[in-house]
Amino acid sequence: MLEPLLMFGLIVAYIWKLRFLYPISWVAIPALMLLSHVRRHEKPHVLGFRLDNLGLLLKEFAPLLIPMVALPAAAGAWFHTFRQIGFDGILLSLAAYLPWGLAQEYALNGYFLNRFDAVLSRRTASMLSALLFCAAHAPNYFLMGVTLPLAWCATMVYRRTSNLYLLGFAHAIIGVMLFLVVPDSVSHHLRIGPGFFHFHDVHLGGPGPIAGEGHFGFIGGP
Repeated sequence: MLEPLLMFGLIVAYIWKLRFLYPISWVAIPALMLLSHVRRHEKPHVLGFRLDNLGLLLKEFAPLLIPMVALPAAAGAWFHTFRQIGFDGILLSLAAYLPWGLAQEYALNGYFLNRFDAVLSRRTASMLSALLFCAAHAPNYFLMGVTLPLAWCATMVYRRTSNLYLLGFAHAIIGVMLFLVVPDSVSHHLRIGPGFFHFHDVHLGGPGPIAGEGHFGFIGGP
């Protein structure tokens, strides 16, 4: 129980302070997670890095993936909030987001959920994992409101499928759609940590963005 809480503390410390003082310090986070897996003899396949059932899962969950695109797209069209980046820009954003979506789902489920499952009830482990994922997006109230229920749902899907690639794909689709249709006045350009407070400085001609800010989940976005 102590290990994942300390890991969460390191992630929060990186988001709020360490990345500005020691930018390369992010390496410690995946390195310590990897060390934890090695110590427990946890193989990638067991964690959810598996392709054997991905095709069947994509067919099974396609009816859910389609609304993830259709509903935000309809809302963007209705409210005229689509970000004007062109089709090529959308594809580039999705391609860039896919590995990051996978990384976030690994952290949420492959690491935190598995650690909490070992010592807590499934219900409590899911809720605690979702709460930590939500808290990592502070103080962006929009992202916190989005990530809490979606992270909880992700833990349910992970337990059923044991597949991080499916979750990473869905995560990337949701993240890109939010970026495309939610105006910056609401999403603060999906910034978290100190960058959230500097959003208006950037868009009102202030000093500009903090280095390293962006829409990257634990490090800045959904």
